[in-house]
Amino acid sequence: MHKLSLLDVAFFIAESEASPKHVGGLMICKRPPRSKPGFAADLYREFLTFTDVQAPFNRLIHFSLTAMPTWRDCESVDLQQHVFYHKLPRGKNGRPELYRLVADLHQPMLDRSRPLWEMHVIDGLSEGRFAVYVKTHHASADGVTMMRWAVDSLSPRADDLELKPIWSIRHALGHRSEKRLNEKMAQSLLANLAGAGKRVLGIGRLSAMLLLESIKLTKNAISLPFVADGNTPLTGQVTAGRQFATASVSMDRVNLIRTRTRSTLNHVALTCLDGALRRYLRDEGVDLQRPITIQMPVNLRKEGDQGAGNKIGIIQVELSPPTDDPYVRLRNIGFSLRNVRTMIDSVAPEAIESYTLITGVVGQLAEMLKLSNHLPPTGNTLVSNVPGPREYLYIKGARLEELHPISTLPAGNLLNITLFSYAGQLFFGLIATDELPNLERLSAYVAEAFTELEQSVLDAHQPHTTGRVPRET
Repeated sequence: MHKLSLLDVAFFIAESEASPKHVGGLMICKRPPRSKPGFAADLYREFLTFTDVQAPFNRLIHFSLTAMPTWRDCESVDLQQHVFYHKLPRGKNGRPELYRLVADLHQPMLDRSRPLWEMHVIDGLSEGRFAVYVKTHHASADGVTMMRWAVDSLSPRADDLELKPIWSIRHALGHRSEKRLNEKMAQSLLANLAGAGKRVLGIGRLSAMLLLESIKLTKNAISLPFVADGNTPLTGQVTAGRQFATASVSMDRVNLIRTRTRSTLNHVALTCLDGALRRYLRDEGVDLQRPITIQMPVNLRKEGDQGAGNKIGIIQVELSPPTDDPYVRLRNIGFSLRNVRTMIDSVAPEAIESYTLITGVVGQLAEMLKLSNHLPPTGNTLVSNVPGPREYLYIKGARLEELHPISTLPAGNLLNITLFSYAGQLFFGLIATDELPNLERLSAYVAEAFTELEQSVLDAHQPHTTGRVPRET
């Protein structure tokens, strides 16, 4: 048996048919040169031969009335129930049809009577491409862990034809044997007591910061939860039905902005999203007079931690006050994120985790009581960033050209955006309920907002004949 953390358990408590709690990824691949049209079908059949399934892909969730849920290893895994093949028909095999299929596959809950993961091989894409969509329950792993496992299953070389399915690899899970647990019982008890002390002190410190923010004695130490404007199409009661869209920009262009403005990738990406969201909301008849508030996951893992499960916290961050100047928007968001980073570094990770659980419970109660359409949301949307490999990866010689993250929807949010950097591109994965209007338009606005920011930065750092001094950063 393997214990779950409180955050892992929370994903099961919060799960419903309308709001399943799994995360996924869409990998779009190019067939190897001179490969046969049946390459993806052959790949699917070869996947089914890897019947030695390793943890955590061989684990079932076990619930008890008297104890916390636990993971239990099952004796065998029927890959026919986890690995699937689809082929898009000629003429209906473009990106819109692929995204529609993936959105439909992402909607259903995973069957709790078997290990909580699936892989779908999607054949028949145009220009000799195929796709692989994978989803797994969020209680099994956070985004950083899932990416580490995915990279382990791929190769950095096109000539490496060895197939290594993600479920066939021994992953570092961070679990100790029962014997070692018994030997270390005293140390574990002391560690738990020390952790409880840090949690209490950290929560006290965090509460003081929130109090100062609420009475406006500080600015952007951390945004208050449940004060975001709920009168937008971005928030409300999460319902069944999903839609998926993407956007991408070149990392060379991102890095040029970062260098010229001394910004981080998050600063640049959130500036683009802020501009895109505001333009989208104006199209929908909403002109916010206050900053958009996002929920932002933060990685709480210590350096070298290779464990499974979730080690994240979620905090609220205000983006920029309304402005039509992308450069000013970038500076405002940079100021906000730097203050948030200072706050996170000054508080014990245990406190951030507890804060995440508390705010999550409040939001989830509103969702369960179907009050999300009437109460203020925790934030307007959730935005996360998962770093990926800088070089191309391959699966049996097929080059992985695009990798799009697909997350879950938090309580009260109809949209979730995940950033992923891979092979010189920054990808934006947008997952939303069917009730959110014009998701494709929002994804197009992300790219347009980046171009506007890029031009604004270039203009600000070019010499002017009028003698104007470029704006400081």
